[in-house]
Amino acid sequence: MAKEKETVPVALVTLTIGILVAIISFWYGRDNGLLPEQVSQQAPLVDNFFRVMVTVGTALFLLVEGAIVFALFKFRRRPDDDTDAPPIKGNFSLEVFWTAIPAVIVIGLGIYSVDVYNRMGGFDTVGSTAVAHHHGGHATQLASLPGSSDVGAPLLSAAAPQQVAFKYGLGATPAEGQASPFLEIAVKGLQYAWLFTYPNGMVTGELHVPVGEDVRLNITAQDVLHSFWLPEFRIKQDAIPGETTELRFTPTKTGTYPVVCAELCGAYHGSMRSQIIIQEPDEYEQWVAENQPVAVTTGTDTVALHPSERSDADFLAPYAAEWGIDAAAIAPLQPERHA
Repeated sequence: MAKEKETVPVALVTLTIGILVAIISFWYGRDNGLLPEQVSQQAPLVDNFFRVMVTVGTALFLLVEGAIVFALFKFRRRPDDDTDAPPIKGNFSLEVFWTAIPAVIVIGLGIYSVDVYNRMGGFDTVGSTAVAHHHGGHATQLASLPGSSDVGAPLLSAAAPQQVAFKYGLGATPAEGQASPFLEIAVKGLQYAWLFTYPNGMVTGELHVPVGEDVRLNITAQDVLHSFWLPEFRIKQDAIPGETTELRFTPTKTGTYPVVCAELCGAYHGSMRSQIIIQEPDEYEQWVAENQPVAVTTGTDTVALHPSERSDADFLAPYAAEWGIDAAAIAPLQPERHA
């Protein structure tokens, strides 16, 4: 009697494949290197969720693609084999299995994502109204957002208290409650730039914030939809014309990082970029002191201007009429340079 060929039990093969898939999936999900540096308190929440999705996705990829490769070799056409394949009508148990498992995974990821969104302040119902608060000894508040004719007008003033309710965005987390942010900055998106207005009325084209402090951005758009995206912070918020959205975060590292528009907003959408500069608190205060707003003669708008960057003509222009000096006489003056 011929000796039967010994084979490895199917259960053992399945168990071995499952262990290998699990090890590879957890390893790649944890150390995939796909995300940039974390620079905010909100970033770890998003990154942990991303690692779970990558782990699940890697496992599914290995199982599905592995089954396809196995089928290519196992059921390939042999030479001189012109017979039909065996008639297989289906497997009810297998169909239930491959429907139930993805359903459980999707529901689990959905619940996890909602929890992350809530912990980042997405469902906040308190602290989502901008009111007058004190910072650096000056009462400030969010004023009406200017229209297209006054892009450079200050968005923050010391006028009477006014409330602006935010309908969309990431507000205070449940732990923050009704605490006011340390710094509140108005952000306006327009084709194709970002403008940042600080509590003292200063307007700049780049965003400066102190490290370790709670910051709230009040975001709007002048013309079309834009999207304010901070990749290293793992946060993004639409800028909507006629609406004010909120983005609240706390930086954890100093440095310079990109600000990107993530919404197709026109022909030069790709160039609508700026940068956020995170500084130590004392460096931030020094930057604010060195960039006080300077009044311009064409209206009530203010701009940020470093004193060392102004020419003598720019410095004397506001006083020319008062002193009886012809403005044309001082126009050729250039700033003095020192070696």
